[in-house]
Amino acid sequence: MKTLITNGLFLCLLFMLAGCESPEMEGIQSARVSMMKTIQTEEPGDYFIGRRYYKKDYKFWGFVRKPGQPWSTAKLVMLNEQKKLAPDRAVNQIGNDNNYEYKLYGTFSGETVYEPASNGFYPEFVLTNYELKSVSPAPIFRTAAATDPQRRVIGTPY
Repeated sequence: MKTLITNGLFLCLLFMLAGCESPEMEGIQSARVSMMKTIQTEEPGDYFIGRRYYKKDYKFWGFVRKPGQPWSTAKLVMLNEQKKLAPDRAVNQIGNDNNYEYKLYGTFSGETVYEPASNGFYPEFVLTNYELKSVSPAPIFRTAAATDPQRRVIGTPY
């Protein structure tokens, strides 16, 4: 009997929370569904999709994934700019492209690079070219605060 009551309370709570979704959350959910459909239609090819993830105190570049793959598979990378400067560095405006989405050309070198501020090791991506895809892409983080350049929190895409 106790289990039945517990399960009943859990179901009631679940229905109550489901009904509490704000219009803002509905908009985010809608944008995510649209993003997933877009990802599924990406042409396979010899390129990557990159999302600039600028944080004032860190030196990593952003998240990189294969076309057609969800953002949860993306890797946070250090960018090797010996062949091509990053978009923001090319115009001498570091971080001005935070949260922009790019079509990236290049390869993973197989090396890992130490980033001292985060005390982390990240794969190295050798950039050879890029194309801007969007200056306002759908959110890939649970909170908008994850893209705040001033916060020392490293988000992970979902």
